[in-house]
Amino acid sequence: MSLLWRNHLRISLCADRLVLAGYARGLRPGKPKGNVMPVQVLPNAEEWRGAVEALPEVLSAHKNHDVSVVIADQFVRYVLLQWNAALKTDAQWMTLARHRLTAVHGAAAADWDIKLTETAPMGPRLACAVDRELIQALEAKFVAANARLVSVQPFLVTAFNHIRKTIGKDSCWLVIEEPGRLTLAFIQRGVWVAIRSRRSDHRWRETLPELIERESAFLALSEPCTRVIVCAQGAFDTQMHEAFRTQAVSYGELALAWA
Repeated sequence: MSLLWRNHLRISLCADRLVLAGYARGLRPGKPKGNVMPVQVLPNAEEWRGAVEALPEVLSAHKNHDVSVVIADQFVRYVLLQWNAALKTDAQWMTLARHRLTAVHGAAAADWDIKLTETAPMGPRLACAVDRELIQALEAKFVAANARLVSVQPFLVTAFNHIRKTIGKDSCWLVIEEPGRLTLAFIQRGVWVAIRSRRSDHRWRETLPELIERESAFLALSEPCTRVIVCAQGAFDTQMHEAFRTQAVSYGELALAWA
């Protein structure tokens, strides 16, 4: 049966909730039927464990669906690998990715599942690392439920794939909010330059200009970039900072958007 004729379920996996969007079969999936399922954060366990343990209930209610999972950035570590013509094979790129992650995060990187994503032809590659135990637990739930897991992506990759045409060859800051955390990516003339994650508090909306200024200084940018695309958990006032050209997109809508 063609994938176009299967019902599709998209799950955004966060520490305290599962966000679900169901797409009816057909050539035009249309607007999804979405809902939020709160989950219990389990004490003395990995942050992702409660969400994964809640999956059987969801899968049993969506039999005969293809399912894709978007993993919150809080469970993902990123490193940007600049293009290197000397690296000829995927294995060589993977060796570099693991070396870089180990240099930053230490021996824990040995237990991570790493995937590489091309950002552009002959452009930087984005290495995405997730606890291998999370991936194994996720796969085990799908096998037990006899459900079809067709893709797993971190949120940053999902978000960029849906807004890349909006960015085009322009330069911009991409700012992604998750509880207590911001992921910032800088794209210069269509090319990925940097990606950083940092802790945040409830004041980050007000202090965003100072944050971008510090990140720009760290990158030694010759020209300030005033375009900012914000993926916020809630409402974001795009007129708050007059010095910036700000666009706001919904975190939830991007997480559940049709692939």
